[in-house]
Amino acid sequence: MEIHQFAHQILSSESLETKLNPAPPDLTDEQPSGSPLPSQPVRNSELKIVPGKSVRVPPVDGFPDQSQRERIVHALANHEFQAVELFAWALLAFPDTPSKFRRGLLKILDDEQRHTRMYIACLERMGKRFGDFPVTGYFWNKVPNIKSPQDFVCTMSLTFENANLDHTTENALAAQKIGDKKLAQVIEQIHDDEIDHVKFGWTWLKRFKSKDHSMWEAYSQGITRPLRPGLARGRKFHPEGRVEAGLDDEFIQKISDSIPGMEAGYESSEESDRP
Repeated sequence: MEIHQFAHQILSSESLETKLNPAPPDLTDEQPSGSPLPSQPVRNSELKIVPGKSVRVPPVDGFPDQSQRERIVHALANHEFQAVELFAWALLAFPDTPSKFRRGLLKILDDEQRHTRMYIACLERMGKRFGDFPVTGYFWNKVPNIKSPQDFVCTMSLTFENANLDHTTENALAAQKIGDKKLAQVIEQIHDDEIDHVKFGWTWLKRFKSKDHSMWEAYSQGITRPLRPGLARGRKFHPEGRVEAGLDDEFIQKISDSIPGMEAGYESSEESDRP
């Protein structure tokens, strides 16, 4: 099976199992193109995307209350699930990129599948299923503005996953405070993986950008409003993960200085999209 066929299978199947099934180890990339590029994923009825204004996700302060915690973890599962689909989309959207970049996308896609399964297991431990609550397409709503591989890494790696370095830190602390060690361990593992994902975006932005531009200038060019630097951080900023990912001092400082824009669910309100 070719990589593009595997990616298309994820986007075109209604089956959650199919979408989260890891790639076969012998995928080839001899013909990077050949599958159609969808503007939206196929979903089953339980995971149908609904408008963001109809979805409310509690803030991290709601962790002590199980009903709120269930909703938060469900939103986090949707975050990872959308990332699965968006990395599959990128494999179809950018067939002419270097093989190493495409293999990197595939590796992160595998991580996102694993993260989704981990959060689903946490939900099931709380007596809920993925699909019990409505989900938004916050990530998918940004696809029309992703015109290049540079745009993609700036949007996914250096905005959404960058912000998740903060969100996972705060969520893990919240899980620890209520004594849910299993959930805390899951979130901590995802945090560690996100460092590698941010590093991937940083590495490839260096490759894709104009030599005349700084990394910050290239990043600023790679995102389109309503995306903005404030969405690349949480309400509490934790620089350590950015340092480990290799981001330079100027970039870290500018993200730190930006006004934060959303809570951990990435879908808590329309406020997320306001400039």
